Amino acid sequence: MTTDNDLLRRLAAALAQANPHPATDWTASPAYVWDSEGGRPVARIVAQKLSLLRGMDRQKEAVVANVERLAAGHAAHDMLLWGSRGTGKSALVKGSIAATQAAGGNIALVQVAPDAVSTLPALFAQLGTVPRNFLVFIDDLGFAEGDSVTPRHLRSWLDGGVEARPANVRLAVTSNRRAILARDASEQNDPLNPRDVVDDQLALADRFGLSLGFHAMNQDDYLAVLRGYAEEFGLPLDEEEALGWSKRRGARSGRIAWHFITELAGRAGKTLD
Repeated sequence: MTTDNDLLRRLAAALAQANPHPATDWTASPAYVWDSEGGRPVARIVAQKLSLLRGMDRQKEAVVANVERLAAGHAAHDMLLWGSRGTGKSALVKGSIAATQAAGGNIALVQVAPDAVSTLPALFAQLGTVPRNFLVFIDDLGFAEGDSVTPRHLRSWLDGGVEARPANVRLAVTSNRRAILARDASEQNDPLNPRDVVDDQLALADRFGLSLGFHAMNQDDYLAVLRGYAEEFGLPLDEEEALGWSKRRGARSGRIAWHFITELAGRAGKTLD
């Protein structure tokens, strides 16, 4: 004879099978990762202090102000941060959220995994019911050659389509290119309509209310970043060695500067946490 306990166990098993992933508490953590399995809380945002992000004063002021508006529930823009690799685009997004949270802002960061961009409507459906504001972060966005579906979906989500992001959510996207072109896109790929692909992608870039370019650092900016790091962590700085480090790597950027500071800290037996 089937007992009530048997029925309860069967019901619990059926519910677990129908929804194998536990529900996400979107009010409990400072950040989350959204992937093919749903939302996963992140206990701490690892972000550099905004004061250490140098050579980007204009961009920093704009991003921080926009994040603060979103956290306060005021009108805020979707953001496209584009430009050279290693110039601090992602660091600025994370640092702005961390700083706003430290000041009491009601906001969380949700980073979207590369394979989960197509599931953004499901994420929006969850976030739209939560009494909190969210910055949904897509890092290093690019599209496969010939992918016209994903850009169109993004445009719809940004422009107020049926599945548009809710009022308490804004998107922050980083990309190496302002037009968010496919990695190997070429205007000559289609001899019949050589501009169609480029125009389609540019139409997506135009949907962001705030579009900020990040460019390779000059020598003075690179050294200024290094001086800030060296002062923060109590490290001796040989500027000639630092310039040689960047030359061997063929670039001057915040990322290259951080790698050099990591080298100095390791030599000194220090950590950078």
